[in-house]
Amino acid sequence: MRARVLIRPKAGILDPQGQAVERALPALGFSGVANVHVGRLVELDVQDSTQLEAMCERLLANPLVEDYEIIESA
Repeated sequence: MRARVLIRPKAGILDPQGQAVERALPALGFSGVANVHVGRLVELDVQDSTQLEAMCERLLANPLVEDYEIIESA
């Protein structure tokens, strides 16, 4: 099974990459952009999807400063 894990900074956590992108977009001519957050996407093939939660908690995400969302596909 292919799984995707979307990892983002928690609300209220400083996101310097997101701030840099938010400042750069208007300089490139894009307007109306706000609240930019930069995260990461981890894709992995797993045999046992019941282990995904533990993988996220122990390695893939830092639960103190990041939220994650598991997206499973066949």
